[in-house]
Amino acid sequence: MNAKSPTDPIEAAKESLRALYRVWVARTADATAYRRAKADLAALVGMAASLEAARAVDVRVRDLGELVSLRGEARLTRLAALGASMDELRPLLTISPAPSIGTLPTAIDVNRAEARATAVPVRPGAPAPLSLEAPVTDLPRVGPAVASKLAKLGIVSVGDLLRHAPRTHLDASRSVRIADLMLRAPGEIVTVRGMAAGADLIRQGRPRFVIKLADSSGWVRVTWFNQYLANQIREGDEIAISGVPDTGFGTVSFTGPEWEFTAGPKATGLSTGRLTPIYPLTAGVQQKTLRQLTRAALDRTRGGIVDPMPRGLRTEMGLVDLDTAFEHLHYPQTQQELEQAQDRLAFDELFNLQLGYVRQKRAAKGAAGYAMPTDPAVLQAFRAALPFQLTAGQDGALAEILKDLAEPRPMSRLVQGDVGSGKTAVAAAAMLIAHANGYQSALMAPTQILAEQHERGLRALYERLPDGLRPEVVLLTGNTGVRERRRVLEALASGEADILVGTHALIEDPVSIPRLGLSVVDEQHRFGVQQRVNLATKSGGVLPHILSLTATPIPRTLNMVVHGTMDVSVIAERPPGRVPIETRRYFGAQRGEAYKLVREQVAQGRQVFVICPRVEASEVSEAKAAVDEARRLQEEVFPDLRIEVLHGRMSGKLKDAVMTSFRAGEFDILVATSVIEVGIDVPNATVMMIEGADNFGLAQLHQFRGRVGRGSAQSWCLLLADEATPMGEERLAMMCATDDGFKLAEKDMELRGAGDLLGTRQSGLPEMSYALQ
Repeated sequence: MNAKSPTDPIEAAKESLRALYRVWVARTADATAYRRAKADLAALVGMAASLEAARAVDVRVRDLGELVSLRGEARLTRLAALGASMDELRPLLTISPAPSIGTLPTAIDVNRAEARATAVPVRPGAPAPLSLEAPVTDLPRVGPAVASKLAKLGIVSVGDLLRHAPRTHLDASRSVRIADLMLRAPGEIVTVRGMAAGADLIRQGRPRFVIKLADSSGWVRVTWFNQYLANQIREGDEIAISGVPDTGFGTVSFTGPEWEFTAGPKATGLSTGRLTPIYPLTAGVQQKTLRQLTRAALDRTRGGIVDPMPRGLRTEMGLVDLDTAFEHLHYPQTQQELEQAQDRLAFDELFNLQLGYVRQKRAAKGAAGYAMPTDPAVLQAFRAALPFQLTAGQDGALAEILKDLAEPRPMSRLVQGDVGSGKTAVAAAAMLIAHANGYQSALMAPTQILAEQHERGLRALYERLPDGLRPEVVLLTGNTGVRERRRVLEALASGEADILVGTHALIEDPVSIPRLGLSVVDEQHRFGVQQRVNLATKSGGVLPHILSLTATPIPRTLNMVVHGTMDVSVIAERPPGRVPIETRRYFGAQRGEAYKLVREQVAQGRQVFVICPRVEASEVSEAKAAVDEARRLQEEVFPDLRIEVLHGRMSGKLKDAVMTSFRAGEFDILVATSVIEVGIDVPNATVMMIEGADNFGLAQLHQFRGRVGRGSAQSWCLLLADEATPMGEERLAMMCATDDGFKLAEKDMELRGAGDLLGTRQSGLPEMSYALQ
């Protein structure tokens, strides 16, 4: 055998295999020898003259990996055969010294190259600046086809493009030596800089473009399934790539990474060597395209953006100017610059939102409405007929409502009260005042169960009133029979019916309420804006007063954002005499103690809610989780108890049937998803057991807890979690510490942010990219 240079890569690999052979013969535990042999074999992949050659190397790397599972003579024999086969690779490899980093043009001045990669391009003789209102087609290379694709992203103007916020930024500011790629964590996105030392367009099968990217430490194979790149990347080009390296079979390669030139006239510095924006995309629009367009938009609008915020106010608020905000939103140099940009744009969103709310509120105040003054005798009769005394919070909210009703313009007021705070009694008083003034009222609830619950509750609140003062309450839902529906509609049209209670069936076309003076919407966030407007239009032209109710605690600091077009009344306390709900938390094996309490309560004739863990935020997965949990409890925990399930995939009629059966006591345990969150009243239910409680926010946990404690018996809320995160543990501890919904909402906003707290149900809000982050 001819002597080879010690630097010959095949001889280096053979020597590593010999060293490993000696270690295995001596039966010593030396993992370093194995890793060195594997690395030397893997290094040969970058020298493969073709993909077939690379596969031959891959086979040997795989063979070496399989030897680890062998023992004794079999392992030594296979290792010797592997070493003997190494010379067969020599004709398949291109063995030449890898170019030294010192020969690359960037080695002349590394600092200058890095500055060029991150600098904002300035084109001499640039055309006049564009305004934010300019069409996106005013930018270079944006014709009708590209504009059509951008429109799918909501990008029509240059301003739309600049406000198209990246969903995240990739830190591609630090590059990794090729020799060190094997040391990176699996799945980590890395950036590699080097020279295209070879390029090959392969047309067989699925066309692909393959290069060998080299730096001073070695080579790596890079593949793109895009044959057109062969016209862009040439041998000798300096490029940088960013992506996740593939380390299968001990070799390292890249498939489809982000790339860009790092030297020459085509270098932009947009995709690598910096915090790189990652945008929401649509079909036919690539990340690189959007980066080029946002860069062009930033350059063309510089000097053309009129900042509406005065310099003095910006200084006082600690906000950057609009030019800087857009620049740093897309291409920040630091995380701090990005956050400053988001703060400025969030301020603009909220400020403009409030301006819109002010305009809407002024317009509403100018509309004609029904004036309904309060007769003190009627109000006194109502108070006397109540089986309880109104709290100070209820009195305060009622006073604000009655003041609004007396005005000849439509009221738009939200009553926000915690679970069990007595919002219905306040609404009942308002509807009684409307009746006393000769007007009808309508109360819309999101489900049939709640509508029926409200009808019974109103009849109970009014039953002790004198006959001449007591309003006639009727019910209309999707399940109302034909004969009863006809009777209700006739009573409304004739004025015989004073208060209509129902579901969305109230806003169907055949329903006419000629003297509708007050619309009450319970759990108002459950209805769309148009549904609430449709209810208001049932009065025949004149807008009625609108009173909305919600038991979802929202911090006072968010009220002006969420309900900016409404006046807000808050009922902070609950009626006296309520038995406090005892909240307990259980971890892991403690679950058995929770099950014991469930059994004790069922033995006493009580009933139990079980909320199944929320694995994913979709009705399909939640429904499956509920069904699986019900089956598990029935088969493994409570085989002798009656268990039913309720989830969002059920039809409305089936949900109502299940809840009616549960309230009637036909089964002991109801396993449900978050559909149970709305104010269902089952006085006999005394236990709310929440599996996977650490997966829910505080506001939602508090809503679940409010489903029990509706009767006079002691009730419990049991929070179960296998292993809570520190944040999850903090939420559960807070739930045990207080039952004040507003305190919990403030804590929820602190822990999870306003966006999570509001959730997708606040569909009346305009889309905000920054304010609710």
